[in-house]
Amino acid sequence: MFLHNVNPTVKALTIIGIVFLLAFLFDPVTPLLYISWTIVVTFLFGTFKKKYYIYYFLSFLLFAFGMFWTTLVFSDTSAPSGKTLSLLGITVPAENLWVATSLGLRVLAFATLSLLFLFTTNMVHFILSLIQQLKLPPKIAYGVLAGYRFLPMLKTEFQQVLAAHRIRGVNKPKTWKEKIVQYQRMAIPLLAGAIRKAERTAVAMESKGFTGAKDRTFYRPMKVQRKDWLFPLMMFGMLGITIALSVYFGYFSFYDGQL
Repeated sequence: MFLHNVNPTVKALTIIGIVFLLAFLFDPVTPLLYISWTIVVTFLFGTFKKKYYIYYFLSFLLFAFGMFWTTLVFSDTSAPSGKTLSLLGITVPAENLWVATSLGLRVLAFATLSLLFLFTTNMVHFILSLIQQLKLPPKIAYGVLAGYRFLPMLKTEFQQVLAAHRIRGVNKPKTWKEKIVQYQRMAIPLLAGAIRKAERTAVAMESKGFTGAKDRTFYRPMKVQRKDWLFPLMMFGMLGITIALSVYFGYFSFYDGQL
């Protein structure tokens, strides 16, 4: 799909730029419209398991509601100006409700943009793109990449150590104290295995000529092509349209120390 083929660096910089601009907008309408746009784009032009997206989105939705509720409850109501509203038995100024809704939707806007990048980007391609486009030092990049590769292996080793303990008669922990003791007991073999793998990886990379030099060739060259610029054009263009709609209907508000 289109989103998976966009250069990861272009995609990341586009999302960072949009997040920066959204951080200075202080009305609920603009982020709400942009949230809808981002979700539509992600589902139309991305290929992934939709149920996982929903699980992640619901967790962010809970966090956004927490932001909304704490902003609403702990806002300054000593000298309310204008009309007030009653929400779940709490009387709050209408302007505070506006601010709380804006903050909650802004969190969701950041979340949907992050999920777009997470579900449509190959992390290996992203690291390679950072090396080739943003000149990230290969020593740092390949270290991060090796750590990323170790995560699934660490999970497999954890399951193997757990199975070995059960074969040797170690009962399944029932209380929190027993679980903490079990994790402490498993930490040493997992740490030792991780150190051995790190040493083997370092020796293998050095034996194959890896020196960390920047002037190197790549098996997977990552290039910025003309089609990659369609993504920032599309995303920034829609942001401009949503801002124009908010201004036209009188909802647009720029951050001016409202908190």
